Amino acid sequence: MHIGYKHPVPAIGAIILRGEEILLIKRGNEPDKGKWSVPGGSVEFGETLTEGVKREVREETGLEIQVGDLAGVCDLIVRGNEGITFHYVLIDYFATALPGEPVAATDAAECRWVKLADIGDYDVTRTLLDRLGERGMIE
Repeated sequence: MHIGYKHPVPAIGAIILRGEEILLIKRGNEPDKGKWSVPGGSVEFGETLTEGVKREVREETGLEIQVGDLAGVCDLIVRGNEGITFHYVLIDYFATALPGEPVAATDAAECRWVKLADIGDYDVTRTLLDRLGERGMIE
């Protein structure tokens, strides 16, 4: 957790597509604990963005990925009663999963492939909905 941290924290996410499906994880930690999003997390000291996104996907789902194009960058600033509790700079990449089935681990309470057309049936993070909407992937 980065509560009380005085600088934004770089974080990466992987928008992993398989045909008309996207891989979602149910967040096991704050911010947005219990909501569905894409695998990802904080960049570790000394690793590149693409190394970080590969590591986070592996840790949360057991999958290996091929990292593709940048999907977008945005701020996630969460304010609580005592001020800002989280400030992440989210850097999302498109990715393709190598063969294998995802299994939830570490920070992911659950993971599953979801049809993009059904994403409205899930309690998905606002940042993911915005990212997919910006790209015309959902309405």
